[in-house]
Amino acid sequence: MSIIKNKKALHDYFIEETIEAGLVLEGWEVKAIREGKGQLRDSYVKIINNEVWLLGFSVTPMISASSHVRPDSARIKKLLLNRREIDKMIGKVEQKGYSLIALNLHYSKGRVKADVALAKGKKMHDKRATEREMDSKREVAKAIKDFRRT
Repeated sequence: MSIIKNKKALHDYFIEETIEAGLVLEGWEVKAIREGKGQLRDSYVKIINNEVWLLGFSVTPMISASSHVRPDSARIKKLLLNRREIDKMIGKVEQKGYSLIALNLHYSKGRVKADVALAKGKKMHDKRATEREMDSKREVAKAIKDFRRT
């Protein structure tokens, strides 16, 4: 079950591979994410000192979350991955044109997880081709739906 999606990621990148990662979150962040108050649009993943971090992911604090906690909405979140997965990501990211992005947040066994994708950026003509392809699929689906009605 997806909580928050990064719709712009599929528009801007070719997705090569995805990995599910755990997140280190504070209590108020989990509560706010359950309410859908997070934004993944401008977020990205960076590897610093052989650790994986989620940057640009903002969580709007809830008013009623807690009175003794001072929420920082732009806090950098650590992603939890195996050493093999991190080493594999480092090898791929060092290649030209590859980057790491967060695709979505979802629940897995009651925990909040993030899908991290190894992606390659699209050029403008690739974006246009993808839009044309989606438009044609939409038109075909609409035509089939209209045909079934008659």
